[in-house]
Amino acid sequence: MEPPEDGDLRLQDAAGGAGSVSYTQGGSSGECCVAFPRGGWLGRLSRELHWSFLLAVVAVYGGCQGVGDALNGVASGYYWKDVQRVQPSAAQFYRGITGAPWIVKPLWGLLTDVVPMAGYRRRPYLVVAGVIGVASMLTLSLHHGLGIMAAVLALTAQSTGAAIADVTVDALVAQKSIRHPPLASDMQSMCGFSSSVGALIGFSISGLLVYSMGSQGALGLLAIPSALVFLAGILLKESPATDFDYTQVHKEFYRAVQSMGTTLKCPEVWRPCLYMYVSLNLSLDIQGGMFYWYTDPVAGLAFSEGFIGLIYSIGSVGSILGVLLYQSALKDYPFRSMLLWSQVLSSLAGMLDLVLVTRLNLKMGIPGYFFVVIDNTISQMFSQLKWLPLLVLSSKLCPSGIEGTFYALLMSIQNAGVLMSACWGGLLLHMLNVTRTEFSNLWIAVLIRNISRLVPLTLLFLIPQSDHGSTLLPVEMLEESESAEAVKAGSDNTGFSVLVTEDSSCLSSNVVVQNEGTKEFDAGTTDVELIPLMNKSRLTVDT
Repeated sequence: MEPPEDGDLRLQDAAGGAGSVSYTQGGSSGECCVAFPRGGWLGRLSRELHWSFLLAVVAVYGGCQGVGDALNGVASGYYWKDVQRVQPSAAQFYRGITGAPWIVKPLWGLLTDVVPMAGYRRRPYLVVAGVIGVASMLTLSLHHGLGIMAAVLALTAQSTGAAIADVTVDALVAQKSIRHPPLASDMQSMCGFSSSVGALIGFSISGLLVYSMGSQGALGLLAIPSALVFLAGILLKESPATDFDYTQVHKEFYRAVQSMGTTLKCPEVWRPCLYMYVSLNLSLDIQGGMFYWYTDPVAGLAFSEGFIGLIYSIGSVGSILGVLLYQSALKDYPFRSMLLWSQVLSSLAGMLDLVLVTRLNLKMGIPGYFFVVIDNTISQMFSQLKWLPLLVLSSKLCPSGIEGTFYALLMSIQNAGVLMSACWGGLLLHMLNVTRTEFSNLWIAVLIRNISRLVPLTLLFLIPQSDHGSTLLPVEMLEESESAEAVKAGSDNTGFSVLVTEDSSCLSSNVVVQNEGTKEFDAGTTDVELIPLMNKSRLTVDT
């Protein structure tokens, strides 16, 4: 029995490591059961996607972003406050500047997609990212008396290395999401889980490190996560990109940019992008002011370095709970419903900050140190429930061939929203005269932030109603020959692809396309047996 040459073909995943292929052909229909490798969530990913991919995810998301961002968040807060001695609004502004490399993520994505280094498209960029991170953080920690601009430059370089590493792994995730649609949510959950566990570890040790080594010494330890990224680049399994003509790089750049422009014109793409940007832009970041208030011995809560780390580490438990809740119960709900409730709950969770700043918790008999732990835990959980659907949605908006570039573009749109939220938050703190020692108007800033989080609900119609397992792009944007993909990606030999020859115009994406092209199963490494449910013949395909 051969796969049908025309009609409708779908691959659906079921619980327990099994799935089915259903098709219609000439008025008749059939369904085949697919036996996937069995195992748990992480075991299944390891079997189907190779352990070196998971190692790269853990190194980048768990080490660089989880531990690294946690340690950076605490240590840099004390660095700007105690070493550089700047105002909260200035510290918020400098944090925004150091996040600028995340805005130009499409540039890093273009490089990984278009320009191989030493014959490889992904591995060398992880190596380069690790080197940049190690060099910048050692420079910052070993040179005392750095000026503000030199410090900003060093932290920006570290951010650049982290952004390049993130783009490289994101490209792998987007590429594998196209080839393994049922695993898209699982991969994003893996990324979120690694990041949350890493943040838990990072926050747990950050306060003690700042207390024992000082903020500058603690920042120097960020070289360790970067070294792990370097190691992941060395070990990542990837086939070389053969016969690449570097004289044609400019044409490849042009083709990639043209493809990005074509994709962005689709309503299925630009509408969610607009919502992502606005929702993150209007979630004003006033964490700089909150941090100064946490640590102020007179008007604030006078928290020590160790307790600050403890607060954030327990808050990371909430982030882990959010990932597990999403993975176990919420990943099959429609995008629009998920984002509706996550946005509302995020606003309500922000009201806990208002209770804390106005000291209403004391009237309720709840000590500040206990209330702030509850506050951070709940806020982190709801933040994760909002973030994961956006990541899954982004991975499903990437056309084949420029996965890294376009996913990086989507992430840069979101990062631009985050950067603007930091700038607006800094401006708000400045306008309300929240300084190193003056916090009387901090509650107003908290209230404005919480209200602003509800405004994006007016644009929720821009988000598709589809669930997390749906294909959102027109099928022709997801097609690419196995040989071209093997040369471009080189790191994933297992897949299920659909090749269609149709008009390349943007089509409705929430319909399963009944095409007249060719459906093919890609050759791979694992034997998958298709057992017909409606026919007694057997089809064995190598994928």
